Amino acid sequence: MKNEMWHLHPDRYFDPDPAQRRVARELYESVVGLPLVCPHGHVDPRLLADENATFGTPADLLIIPDHYVFRMLYSQGIPLESLGVPRADGAAVEQDHRRIWQIFAENFSLFRGTPSGIWLSNELYEVLGIEEKLAGGTAQAIYDQIAERLASPEFRPRALFERFNIEVLCTTDAATDPLVHHQAIRDSGWDGDIRPTFRPDAVVNLLTPGWRENIDALSDVSGVTVDSYASFIQALENRRVYFKRLGAKATDHAAVSAYTAELMPGEADLIFQHALHGEATSDDAHRFTAHMIMENARMSISDGLVMQFHVGSVRNHNRPLFERFGWDKGADIPERSEFTHNLRPLLDKYGNDPRLTFIVFTLDESTYARELAPLAGHYPAMKLGPPWWFHDSLNGIRRYLGDVMETAGLHNTVGFNDDTRAFPSIPARHDLWRRAGADRVAGLVVRSIVDLEDAQGMILDLACGLARRAYRFDEQ
Repeated sequence: MKNEMWHLHPDRYFDPDPAQRRVARELYESVVGLPLVCPHGHVDPRLLADENATFGTPADLLIIPDHYVFRMLYSQGIPLESLGVPRADGAAVEQDHRRIWQIFAENFSLFRGTPSGIWLSNELYEVLGIEEKLAGGTAQAIYDQIAERLASPEFRPRALFERFNIEVLCTTDAATDPLVHHQAIRDSGWDGDIRPTFRPDAVVNLLTPGWRENIDALSDVSGVTVDSYASFIQALENRRVYFKRLGAKATDHAAVSAYTAELMPGEADLIFQHALHGEATSDDAHRFTAHMIMENARMSISDGLVMQFHVGSVRNHNRPLFERFGWDKGADIPERSEFTHNLRPLLDKYGNDPRLTFIVFTLDESTYARELAPLAGHYPAMKLGPPWWFHDSLNGIRRYLGDVMETAGLHNTVGFNDDTRAFPSIPARHDLWRRAGADRVAGLVVRSIVDLEDAQGMILDLACGLARRAYRFDEQ
């Protein structure tokens, strides 16, 4: 029996209506060759620090580090140990990467119709040149093909960065990160534009496991002895200066709730002292995080770093799995969010200041039209981030554009970011966004809401322009 071959339709994701499809195709073709602007993501900078770095095996590339992939497999009863995912306690997991790949291939049908399936198909066919569909019977032959490609210079991370036509790529880095890999990239003379992003969550959230050790690391890396709230702020400001020196354009903050509130300095220091002595309560942590979101907005007005705020993920919902494997193992679940009242303290104080760019992301789609689009459509400082995580999908993008564009307008959104750890999926994610954006704008054309000239300006903004401007890449 002949093996099935991949087929990615040139008009994929476009509306079946012939008139809309024709315009969508024209708009998409006008931006398909534009560079990829990647202002937020989680690619490990170590991949790009060494010109001879490789992706390892096919399992290293596509399975072991990608919680989008192993989350689906785990949901069908496949243990993470059998997929080679490292355990927190160092216990044995599967080391035979061919066996891991075989499990993946035999279950590849689980990804049909999902965003992960779209990205994986694109990676296998367009990036890795695999023409046969992945299945149990083709698994080992495809493994060999991919392994051969990954061993060649053309498939090293820097080579793919250039092949993908990435204009700029931002990583996400802890406040305590010494950024040695970013410095190594700069020192190497390679002209790839890789920038860090300042993420202070591990020192801001007082209940983070290892918080006290993180504070000690902050002291070490900043040169500021952190023994009070005032010295804590000084250390954070020190690190922001260093991140900017290495090219950072943004900060990143995550919280379950969008709650913001300002503490008096004495109150902030009292809570911080409780934490230093291991006595912080959940209420202390909740109020301190809310206060620090406002403090980071203040700092962003001062130093010009764009502020990203990701809201609504209940982390590590599967407690037994977290205890065995640690963070980021696919057990993060969206929660209902409220923004109108929770953001009001921050917006009252800083929302009218155009020096601040405050980009808000949510996992609660019900807030798009009801709260976030009206807020971003009014406050000069506030912008809407693209559909995030569970909603970074064809239908998620359609819902987002449909819900926010009429109220917020296109220019109170910030274009696309891929938010990925899976480096080879970057072009697939941007391609989906550009196709979905072209289809949305084409719908406006065929309904005579905008003309073709305006539509061409809109798709250029969706593809690159909005992200470049929002993250200030066009500024020195």
